[in-house]
Amino acid sequence: MKIIRIHARELHMRLVAPFETSFGTTQNRRIVLLELITDEGSGWGELTAAETPSYNSEFTDAAWLVLRNFLAPCVLDKNFTHPDDLSTFMCPVRGHEMAKATIETAAWDMFAKASGISLASMLGATQTEIACGVSLGIHATPETLLERISAEIASGYKRVKLKIKPGKDLVYVRAVRERYPDISLTVDANSAYTLDDIEIFQQLDQFNLSYIEQPLQWNEIYEHAALQRELQTPLCLDECIHNLRDAQAAVRLGACKVINIKLGRVGGHSEAQRIQAFCKAEGIPVWSGGMLEAGVGRAHNIAMSALPGFVYPGDVSASHRYWAKDIIEPAIQTTGHGTINVPSSPGIGFDVNAEVVRGFTVAEEIWQA
Repeated sequence: MKIIRIHARELHMRLVAPFETSFGTTQNRRIVLLELITDEGSGWGELTAAETPSYNSEFTDAAWLVLRNFLAPCVLDKNFTHPDDLSTFMCPVRGHEMAKATIETAAWDMFAKASGISLASMLGATQTEIACGVSLGIHATPETLLERISAEIASGYKRVKLKIKPGKDLVYVRAVRERYPDISLTVDANSAYTLDDIEIFQQLDQFNLSYIEQPLQWNEIYEHAALQRELQTPLCLDECIHNLRDAQAAVRLGACKVINIKLGRVGGHSEAQRIQAFCKAEGIPVWSGGMLEAGVGRAHNIAMSALPGFVYPGDVSASHRYWAKDIIEPAIQTTGHGTINVPSSPGIGFDVNAEVVRGFTVAEEIWQA
């Protein structure tokens, strides 16, 4: 099949509530949505980069430029027999994994549709529903955080993840654990600490956390190994895992006992599969993190999360938690027991609502050979 053109759209969407992490607060999202058109059909991918180079070095404006000027020319007018081929086509461009994943995931959606099967099945899914957790941003007080957790638990979510940063960590975690001694609880530092803060993490050891996510530098593996040796709580790595080689280095150095696989951060489904297979063989549990995606990005995360080895509940949750109106139909919903059903229809299993997309679109371009 041949890639004929790429239709790129920038959407402006507003989260239903601000989301605060250690590197800032987000409410307005700039979503880049790609439709990859081939001679056998089309597929959808979503850029997961943030608006600023805070989570990693990628951001919306730079990704649009890289997609238009470098990656689109790599794939346009090219014949491919499998989505894995897209990674080879884009190999001359170093890094820019999130931009690459936008094209690569669209190819997977298209290929699954053309094959008449669900994306989850094509990837090798073994689960028909996935457990979902909730990721909560930093709150002004422990009391407001507890109120929010009460509502999320009532909705059935299987895991609560708290964003933390220096000054808003131990008091918050202690308050949550005292109120909810039995819930599955994790914390995510988004690289906000250093090894000088080791006493904080040793105190976090007492709260029976499932794991502590990315406490140290976003591009640091060795120091995480030093920290893990001092803790009982497993460390989970996120920002510093960009490919299979990073995952292998982290596991073999003893830098983590859990890995968060984000499709955008690792360049798409093909590399995510390689990381998942390695971790499964090594007995390292994995799960799917979120990047405040709209419906297309979430749909791809659902398909990936149905693979074997995805042990912990991911950040995939109901559309209404983030958006007053999502761009897909039907909207993503959770079951009464805190899971999401994995779609069985061809491709990502959701339809993109063209009218809603048009309403959110502020810029668009069509790229062709």
